[in-house]
Amino acid sequence: MRRTLLAALFAASLAVATIPAAAGVAAPDPVGDYIVVLRDGTDATSFVRNSPAGSRAISVDYVYSHALSGYSAKMTAEAAAALTKDPLVQWVQPDRTVSIAAQMLPTGVNRVDADLSPTARINNVDGPGERVDVDVAVIDTGIQHTHPDLNVYTTGAKNCNDGTSANDLNGHGTHVAGIIGATDNTIGVVGVAPGARLWPVRVLNAAGSGSWSQVICGVDYVTAHASEIEVANMSIGGSGSDDGNCGNSNNDALHRSICAAVRAGVTISVAAGNSASNAAGFVPASYDEVITVSALADYNGLPGGGATGCSSAPDDTRSPTSNFGADVDLIAPGLCIYSTWINSSYNTLSGTSMASAHVAGGAALWKATHPAATPASVRMSLQAAAVPVPGIPEKLLNVATF
Repeated sequence: MRRTLLAALFAASLAVATIPAAAGVAAPDPVGDYIVVLRDGTDATSFVRNSPAGSRAISVDYVYSHALSGYSAKMTAEAAAALTKDPLVQWVQPDRTVSIAAQMLPTGVNRVDADLSPTARINNVDGPGERVDVDVAVIDTGIQHTHPDLNVYTTGAKNCNDGTSANDLNGHGTHVAGIIGATDNTIGVVGVAPGARLWPVRVLNAAGSGSWSQVICGVDYVTAHASEIEVANMSIGGSGSDDGNCGNSNNDALHRSICAAVRAGVTISVAAGNSASNAAGFVPASYDEVITVSALADYNGLPGGGATGCSSAPDDTRSPTSNFGADVDLIAPGLCIYSTWINSSYNTLSGTSMASAHVAGGAALWKATHPAATPASVRMSLQAAAVPVPGIPEKLLNVATF
């Protein structure tokens, strides 16, 4: 397990620039971007308007009046050199670019030891042969099709909700998708199964709601493509129970459809729910055919407790809102999880939705090296590799050897 995050925001150091005066140039002096830092107490707006600086700058971009006194501007090197001689100017420096130079290893991905998995091969390298060769359906609000950190299989997109697109208008599905399989590149985050092909199956609208008929439409679509889709994640749920007969005894069409998908070979990971109740009263969490996942509070990706995060729940405990009970098969990190978000951005969310996605990623890693494994054997293999957490009945997902 890695003890630190893989990366942080990188910025080139902005040292004080010594700008030589121009001397006898034949061609026009090139224009550059500069930051001008004024002495404390100097009114930057007044300086720009009333001093010779205004005429020296080709354009002024930003004026700073709170964090420091100064401004940024486009000007020639000769003008920048002249400004350094102004008694109100403390220094002038070239402007530089900043960027995310390497991705972050999210705490959840770290805690389940995906960084140690020989199949995940997390090493900041993305490209042919580097991605986990598994197809995962995300039955949710859709996925942002163009997110630069996701391998979205748009050909496999399905919309069972309103509108005509499986593109995510909510963010939840995109967040789940990143936990499962954000690519192992140099930006943002990395998922448990980096680069897995993600099928957006939109069954919930922009507000995050839908109907069972729409969810069944999504499961039906996944079943139709079971020869291609190995794993599905369903971070959704509602009230109901398991009749032990695939819904045929209590007229549960959702259960019947999920049983068909599992018989077709699709391993399905589902959220236990966030009602602080027994999962036996919720579907699909109570179904025996799926892998039901509760949420662990983990704030630093390390065992042992004592860390703090966005929640008041103690580190290394089950989330106080997570459902529980005999129907729960595994626990996985679910609080304060940083992942992909709509508008090509990133966000932090909490819940059993996030925990389920970690297990879907783990199932994808197992299927990558055990393509003939049945959904039941995938569940048993994940449980066999899981590790105990003191005080929690279900074991914690661990994919270090996958």
